[in-house]
Amino acid sequence: MWYGICADLMVAIHVSYIAYVVLGQLLIIVAAPLKWQWARNPWFRFTHLTAIGIVAYEAIRGLRCPLTVWEEQLRELGGQVFNGSETFMGRILHDLMFIENQPEIFFTTMYIGVLVLVIQGLVMYPPRKFQLMKRDESSAPIAA
Repeated sequence: MWYGICADLMVAIHVSYIAYVVLGQLLIIVAAPLKWQWARNPWFRFTHLTAIGIVAYEAIRGLRCPLTVWEEQLRELGGQVFNGSETFMGRILHDLMFIENQPEIFFTTMYIGVLVLVIQGLVMYPPRKFQLMKRDESSAPIAA
């Protein structure tokens, strides 16, 4: 039972990862013309680029996503089949994430397309520069 719950948790983490990439890019597209400054946050933009970059790299190299592998292993340990779950939320999240009967090139092309879109967003609506925190002089230690 616990393995099945852990597998469902792995699916939830996987869906969150996908949502970060997809919804993050949609928000950047909306934020750019409105000049919302939060969308220029360099930490957000570069973690976003890294997230889709990892997925595109795995697809190009033919590597399986570790989150999928771990879910599969946990389901096997829990005596469940990989293509679903015994819990309602697990089935919904799994079905939301996996599209059946599509060739691998479909997904690889989709991942590379999203990566190109993210890079284009970095060029057209660049993030702010990283700023080092300046030490506030009022909080500096007093020398005796």
